[in-house]
Amino acid sequence: MTTLLHLDASARSGRSDQQQHGSHTRRLSHRFVEQWLQQRPGDRVVVRDVGLNPPSPVSGAWIHAAFTAPASREPWMAEVLAESDGLIDEILAADILLLGVPMYNFNVPAQFKSWIDNIVRVGRTFGFDRRREGEPYWPMLKDAGKLAVVLSSRGDYGYAAGQRMASMNHVEPGIRSALGYIGIERLHSVAIEYDEFGDARLDESIAAAEAEVSALVSSLIAGLR
Repeated sequence: MTTLLHLDASARSGRSDQQQHGSHTRRLSHRFVEQWLQQRPGDRVVVRDVGLNPPSPVSGAWIHAAFTAPASREPWMAEVLAESDGLIDEILAADILLLGVPMYNFNVPAQFKSWIDNIVRVGRTFGFDRRREGEPYWPMLKDAGKLAVVLSSRGDYGYAAGQRMASMNHVEPGIRSALGYIGIERLHSVAIEYDEFGDARLDESIAAAEAEVSALVSSLIAGLR
C-alpha cells in the first residue's frame, strides 16, 4: 500500500472547477488524488490543509527546544515541539508528498512556509554534528525512497527555468531546496499560469496542467508495478 500526504496551502477554500473564485492548486491536487484512487483504491491518503489550518510559526521557545538534546528537554519543550512532531510523523509515514502550493508574491504562502519551518528540524529530518569531518549536516530521509509532487499556480506566465520570469520564481526552487536538504530529492511539478489574465490563455493552461497531472499519475503508478 502506498501512502499519499495530500497537503493544500491555498488560502482559498474551494476548487476552481467547482467555484468561480476557487483555488487552482486545490483543483489540481484533488484531481491527482481522485485519479490515483481510481487506479489504486486500496492506497491511503492523509489530508493536511495548512492553507485553512496553518501550523504555528517557529518561535524562540521552539528553537530552544529543538536544539536541546532530547534527553535534556524539559516537559514544556515536548509541548512546544508536539505539533512539529506530528507534521514530521506524517512525512515519515508517507511515500508521496502531494503539495498544492500557489505562488503568492513570487514565493510560497506564509502558511506553507510555517509547515516547512516545522518539518526541517535538527535531529528528526536532518542531522548535525560539529565534530563530523567535512559537512556537519546530513539529510536523514535520503534513503527513505520518498518523492514530492508540487502543484502550483501563478498569475503571470513564464516562470519555468529559462523563461522570462524564472529568476522571480521562489516556489518550486524553494521547495526543492528545503525538501532536498532533508533527503527528498525526487520532485515533479505542474503549474497553472495566466490566472490574472483570465482569458483563453488561462483556460489553455488549466487544460494543459490537468493533462500533465493525469499523465503524472499514470507514470508514477506504472513505476510501482
